[in-house]
Amino acid sequence: MTSFTQVQLHNDLLHPVREWLERIEIHNSKLAHLLCRAIPAQCPFERDIKLFGRQLFHIPAMCKLNPLYEQVLTLRFKALCYLADDCGEDVTAYC
Repeated sequence: MTSFTQVQLHNDLLHPVREWLERIEIHNSKLAHLLCRAIPAQCPFERDIKLFGRQLFHIPAMCKLNPLYEQVLTLRFKALCYLADDCGEDVTAYC
């Protein structure tokens, strides 16, 4: 069983990476397009397993278990905002 101090240590080790991801600013449309293509809008692992039209079971989204999930989604949002607001591009293809 994982203790609270082990979880806290794990979070402390990732803190510099979180801060680095949060400080990234998007000023390049090629980088923004790359981020929007590379980071999915929804968790790609969530699935409903069906057989003959009946749902057998549901595999929940595992993305929220990623300790950097919020920062990665924020980075994607920054890229979308840059493309829409600064470049005036239509970003509906990424939504």
